[in-house]
Amino acid sequence: MQADRGQPHKERKADHIRINLEEDVTFPNLTTGLESYRLRHQALPELDLGAVELQHSLLGKRLSAPLLISSMTGGTARAQEINQRLAEAAQARGLALGVGSQRTALEAPETAVTFQVRHVAPDILLLANLGAVQLNYGYTVDHCRRAVEMIEADALILHLNPLQEALQTDGNWDWSGLLLKIAQVCRELPVPVIAKEVGWGIGGDLARQLCDAGVAAIDVAGAGGTSWSQVELFRAPTERLRRLARAFADWGLPTATALAECRAALPGVPLIASGGIRSGLDVLKCVALGADAVGLAGPFLKAAAVSTEAVLDTIDTLVEEMRIGMFCAGARNLEQLRAPGRLVRVA
Repeated sequence: MQADRGQPHKERKADHIRINLEEDVTFPNLTTGLESYRLRHQALPELDLGAVELQHSLLGKRLSAPLLISSMTGGTARAQEINQRLAEAAQARGLALGVGSQRTALEAPETAVTFQVRHVAPDILLLANLGAVQLNYGYTVDHCRRAVEMIEADALILHLNPLQEALQTDGNWDWSGLLLKIAQVCRELPVPVIAKEVGWGIGGDLARQLCDAGVAAIDVAGAGGTSWSQVELFRAPTERLRRLARAFADWGLPTATALAECRAALPGVPLIASGGIRSGLDVLKCVALGADAVGLAGPFLKAAAVSTEAVLDTIDTLVEEMRIGMFCAGARNLEQLRAPGRLVRVA
């Protein structure tokens, strides 16, 4: 039988920010798998570095680079400041942004303002966010529509986090029958739906099922970056629950594996790669493996805790690494980066 519902959702979100900023919540051993790939160096690239093009489109919106500031937070005063800084930077640099789970705002409407960033980011691709499992706990298509309207979003992320929920005494443990409910949301919601893991990966078979259900894009969100079982370890109120979280410290499908599987299963479907992306070269590897956009959370959260300028600096560093990497690989644009032979497996 499920334990007491425990800590309110808003308090959990505050815990998550604090733990991610202050504790080591990386996978102890498991990696993204991206270290097994290298972009092949071209000593004579026959390119002007200034002519390298990073522009790309996702869900009908043009991005200056294939970068998504991944879903992180909302619901608290600190989260409001973080979201505003992320949005200001996304607007200034022409990138996409996802907000954290909006369940808090649906259940406590006074917190909606912590997610609302359109006033500082009128032009960006903005993604709303709810946990898919909430569809088994009273949420309907109307809740999804309200989440989208709350922030004037262009699409809705339904995030999948069964392991995280299983490790919470106050988690949602009933995941039965969700695919049919996701399909209903996809049919009735007026904006596209993105299915996203939170850091343990989506495999090819599930990605195909989700797209058959009507999902417009997949964020594979693989293992190798932030481990939410590690986050829950720091939240666990008892030693027994801490031992349980430790048992799953290296669980998951690495980002590179999840991305390769999903691209093979869904040749024409937009894919977002996230999970442990830490550099512009990681971004390029993901694009070469088939990603249409690449999401980062941890580096941007740490920067946003400082200032908007720190977020801009993080973006500019990533973009410069991408531009130089493409130049030295002899790729003028992202399409050329995907050409056979640009990316080689080294391990």
